[in-house]
Amino acid sequence: MTSVNRTVLKLLLVLVAMSVFTVALVPLYNVFCQITGLNGKAASQPQGLVQENIDDARFVTVQFIARTGQGLPWKLVPMNPQVRVHPGQAYEVNFAFTNYGSQARYGRAVPSVSPPEASLHLRKVTCFCFAEQRLEAGEQLELPLVFQLSKDLPDSIHTVTLAYTLYPSHSYTMTETSDLSTISYAAELPKITAL
Repeated sequence: MTSVNRTVLKLLLVLVAMSVFTVALVPLYNVFCQITGLNGKAASQPQGLVQENIDDARFVTVQFIARTGQGLPWKLVPMNPQVRVHPGQAYEVNFAFTNYGSQARYGRAVPSVSPPEASLHLRKVTCFCFAEQRLEAGEQLELPLVFQLSKDLPDSIHTVTLAYTLYPSHSYTMTETSDLSTISYAAELPKITAL
């Protein structure tokens, strides 16, 4: 084997190794972020409420930000852009979805939490972000987010921001879930009012 052939073989091996690393990097990064809470990766599956003492002496401001990625003619708006909550208590807030397009579309909301360490203390019981959503042309829909901040949230955190970005879903396979628009926690949860 000539030195040129060895060099070509080494370069091909490096190329294959880089390709494998590139493909594996995103799933590995997502697992790392979910385990450590870095980069504000929030849970992507429903979590149960934890019955814990409510910290009535403390308020945390929770801000909601919504945006739409390219390629989806939808709008997502938090009905209350900011609320004050007691750690340990569950709350329900609603988000309004509107499809401005001329045809039915599927979309998925991708969550992010800031500061990143707050994601370790955030529990989502019900969230539109757990499944793809389908809206008919011109349809408007309100869906709930039921969440709880752990009373173990560090005292240095006074504001938590939950950001949702809507992206088009090209799979066209909607996950079958219960009709989130009919779930009501009103008897158990405090009413949310804008600040």
